Amino acid sequence: MIQSLPSKDQERNSPPKSQNLLKEPSYELCRFTDPEIDHMHPYFPEGTIFRPFDSSMKSDDISTTWVCFPAAPFQIDFSYPFPTFTQSLFTFTGLCYSQGTPMLWRVLYTLEQIIAKEGIDLGLTELNHLYNLVSHGSHRFLFKTKPQHPHPLLKTTKNDTYWKNQYFFVRRDSIPNGNHLPKTWNLKGRI
Repeated sequence: MIQSLPSKDQERNSPPKSQNLLKEPSYELCRFTDPEIDHMHPYFPEGTIFRPFDSSMKSDDISTTWVCFPAAPFQIDFSYPFPTFTQSLFTFTGLCYSQGTPMLWRVLYTLEQIIAKEGIDLGLTELNHLYNLVSHGSHRFLFKTKPQHPHPLLKTTKNDTYWKNQYFFVRRDSIPNGNHLPKTWNLKGRI
C-alpha cells in the first residue's frame, strides 16, 4: 500500500515536538494562557496568528509551522519585529528567542534605548567588549560581564519567577521573516 504525503493543512496543524533539552520539563510546561496571549497582540503586526494555549507545550518545542516567543521581551515593551541591534544578536548567534533569559532581554532593551535616544552606533563588537554570552542551564543564555569589570547596566540582573513557563507560539508564515527564524535551539551561543 502506498501512503500519500501529508497535505499542507495536516503539516500546518501538526503539533510541535520537544527537542528534549530541558532538564526538568515537567516544571517548564506552558502556563501562559489565552487571556495572557491576548495581551501580546499589540506587540505584533496585524494579522499575526497565535497558537491557542496548550498546557503540554514546552519552550524547546520545534516546528516548521510555529515559532516560540518568550513573554519576557514583550513584558518590557519590545515589539516584533525586534530592532536591528537585537535581531543582529539572534541572527549572528543562531539562538532561538526562547533561549534568552529575562536578563538578556533587559540588557538588549536597555541598549536599544541608548541607541535610539543617544544615537550611538553600537554593534556586536561593542557588545562583545562588555559581555560574554554564557549558558544559564538547559541551553538558555544570559550576558555575563567580563572578568574584573563592573556590570555596565544596573538593575538588569534581577531574578524573575516563572519566566520559564511564560511563552507562546506564533505561526511562522504570519510574521515578517518568520520562515527564516531558527527551527531548533542552538546549543553553543557565542558573540
